[in-house]
Amino acid sequence: MRFNRMLLSTTLVVVALVIQVSVLARLHLPGAVPDLLLLTVLALAMVYGHVGGALIGFGAGLLADLAPPADHAAGRYALVLCVIGYLAGLIKPDNGQLKSATGPMAVVVAAAIGSTLMYAGVGALVGDTSARHVGLTGLLFSAALYDLLLAPFVVPGLMALARRAENDPLAEAGSGGKSADVAAGWLSSGTGLRIGSQRGGLRVKAAKARVARAGRIKGVKRL
Repeated sequence: MRFNRMLLSTTLVVVALVIQVSVLARLHLPGAVPDLLLLTVLALAMVYGHVGGALIGFGAGLLADLAPPADHAAGRYALVLCVIGYLAGLIKPDNGQLKSATGPMAVVVAAAIGSTLMYAGVGALVGDTSARHVGLTGLLFSAALYDLLLAPFVVPGLMALARRAENDPLAEAGSGGKSADVAAGWLSSGTGLRIGSQRGGLRVKAAKARVARAGRIKGVKRL
């Protein structure tokens, strides 16, 4: 991943995690907690593709596993978000822009349900049966509902921000100016490039002078 992608993704993931832990988790809504971190991974994956989505999902999930008050095994949510980010990145459009909001909303619902099922399934494999006591059906419904209501305020803005960072004209202008400065430095310094061009010009001038001198001599012989 390029540096601007890494910087933007890290910033957005950290901000989303802080808001989710300090604000959304304290609302004590019935059922699941609105998963702002999942929506952030989905938005970035639909811009950066499946590889970037998998990497961002793994990093975001690992931060969520380590952030307090985490009470589950580390790497559990990292695996879930890594798979979700990879699958969401597969639907990335060729031009980077989505034609309608139906596709992203369907992806949000599928990701909310799929991440809840995967999280409960991985928990069952490691002996965590808390999802059975809470009620898996209620978790699935509330997770899909909350994420679907939150998605219009999060996903389009993050996708637009990621696309703008990808096609930053200032970065391109900066790289062009840097190459121009490097070229000017090569020409102004004693690298031999300018000297070589001057030597080549002197050789051409000397050859033209010899041709002109020979022409004058031949003219004299004709007289």
